[in-house]
Amino acid sequence: MRSDPARSDLTPSAPARVRWAVRSWWLCAAMWTRSVMSYRASFTMMLAANLVIAFLDFAVIILMFRHTATLGGWTLPELGFLYGTSGFALGMANLLVGSIDALGDRIRTGTLDVMLIRPAPALAQLCAERFSLRRIGRPVQSAAVLAWSLAALDVPWTWDKVLLVPVLLLCGTAIFCAIWVAFACLQFWWGEAGELQNSFTYGGGLMLQYPPTVFAKELVLSVVFGVPLAFVNWLPALHVLGRPDPLGLPTAFQYASPLAAALCVAVAGLAWRAGLRAYRGTGS
Repeated sequence: MRSDPARSDLTPSAPARVRWAVRSWWLCAAMWTRSVMSYRASFTMMLAANLVIAFLDFAVIILMFRHTATLGGWTLPELGFLYGTSGFALGMANLLVGSIDALGDRIRTGTLDVMLIRPAPALAQLCAERFSLRRIGRPVQSAAVLAWSLAALDVPWTWDKVLLVPVLLLCGTAIFCAIWVAFACLQFWWGEAGELQNSFTYGGGLMLQYPPTVFAKELVLSVVFGVPLAFVNWLPALHVLGRPDPLGLPTAFQYASPLAAALCVAVAGLAWRAGLRAYRGTGS
């Protein structure tokens, strides 16, 4: 049976749908940003507070090194590299899609129906809802720590190591975004899944600030072959810093962050589509 050419012409291509989703997110985020910037003094104070709190997190690590030269065999600049890469990826993911935390509330109150009937993609609307530019404080602070660590590290830089740093930042952000969306989709079936989501996003980001050598091998295996958080920075950092792999995995795993990010995004997309199919509106 031949498809109707007219109907095929009306169906947007996958790249067109992606562009429309990104544009919808941008328009929604811009709307919320204009609203927040109406109170510039409040925004400035909140941004400054976020930066101070973020820097206090790294100050705790600095205080730990007042009593020890290494942690799990890793030096302070090496921990700064882990802290900067994980904090940047988590902070950017929180900035881009963190608002999807409100999915459970919208399902319970029935207001998700309003987003589903709008012409913009519902996922883009959810991710941009109540967009808060003050969240930029975390990735900015993490980038500063990362810049310091890169200057302090005694590493023989080669072209592949230089290229791997921006790649792992981009892929780490994509992995955290996908994890945020995928676990938020559990709220279609389990309304109290928010805490589980936080354990893998905020909890995962905290874990990745420390070297894998301080954790049990079973835990490290679970974030390689289970929820692939190790591809955010642990595995690429082994190559950048010239550290041995505590699991003895093939070297290819240290370059596999793009593949892990693509798989995570695909799983998150499937979870979103499955959640929408399972969703039953309130009828209001």
